[in-house]
Amino acid sequence: MGSQKKNLSCFLPLLALAVVLSLCLGFVDAATSLQKPVKLQWHYYKHHNTCKNAETFVQHQVNQSWSNDKSIAAKLLRLASMDCLVTGCDASILLIHGPDAEITAIQNRGLGGVLLIHKIKTVLEQRCPGVVSCADIIQLAARDAVHLAGAPSYPVYTGRRDGMTSKASSVDIPSPSISLEAATAYFKSKGLDVLDMVTLLGAHTMGRTHCRNIEDRLYNYSGTGKPDPTMDPYLSEEMKKKCPERVKKGQGDPLVYLNPESGAHYNFTESYYRRISNNSAVLGIDQQLLYGNDTKEITKEFASGFEDFRKSWALSMSRMGSINVLTGNQGEIRLNCSFTNKDNPYLK
Repeated sequence: MGSQKKNLSCFLPLLALAVVLSLCLGFVDAATSLQKPVKLQWHYYKHHNTCKNAETFVQHQVNQSWSNDKSIAAKLLRLASMDCLVTGCDASILLIHGPDAEITAIQNRGLGGVLLIHKIKTVLEQRCPGVVSCADIIQLAARDAVHLAGAPSYPVYTGRRDGMTSKASSVDIPSPSISLEAATAYFKSKGLDVLDMVTLLGAHTMGRTHCRNIEDRLYNYSGTGKPDPTMDPYLSEEMKKKCPERVKKGQGDPLVYLNPESGAHYNFTESYYRRISNNSAVLGIDQQLLYGNDTKEITKEFASGFEDFRKSWALSMSRMGSINVLTGNQGEIRLNCSFTNKDNPYLK
């Protein structure tokens, strides 16, 4: 199907509706024709001869981590998304200084992949002191990890600098129970369109979520005291077994797979969209994609054509990675990803 077509203009009518997909990317695995994000550069560190093997080293470390723990792909993808969709791709998600750091926000509870980013940064500081930003490491590592899970590789333009502020109060990632209209408005506020939203939500093809994020769908949908009627009854019963109703203070909050079909294998496939089409999405916002005119068409298209999803994924991830980037004299290159240089206790 899509794999036999050499440019996006030949796809089904749905994708022709999206102006951004009229760029004719060609094959995604060699998507060098992606538009360069403003102010960033292809192979920035090699071009400036400041740390020519930085990207190779990041990839090597990710490969090693993946061989030991397949979940690193979902963890790094979530880390990159939470960083970019809040204040922009500036690694503010990693700052721990102060009582109101982003990483302490409830939406970031259990955030993974942080230790690997710190490991990569520590070695790069030994090899190329004060050169490679934490923000670039996050984007490169996420791309490489998800590629190992089956997603297309794509150019990550580099040259980002690290932000110098972090506030939990600025974490505005919406609830998984958000309405489709509100979700669309949220992504639009970040400079992303409906196609980007549906594509990026495809990250839910792997990874896990806390039961608290679906308990409304299981026990009290829209205040009715009943399960979400759009949820497949079999899935609902299975999720109830894993997520018993929380009626006591201090009761546990287990984790469940966002896509039971992928589960512990952490495979990046179009199965997420097929499940939505069968009313078997775990998160409420995912299932709602079936009930918007444009989102339904995109979902159906991706469910039937993995290549279409792959191509859209490469472009949308590149677009997300350019949100509010800092370059030039903006921000700084942190020597430790957990602290701004001014607040770094190891520099005092």
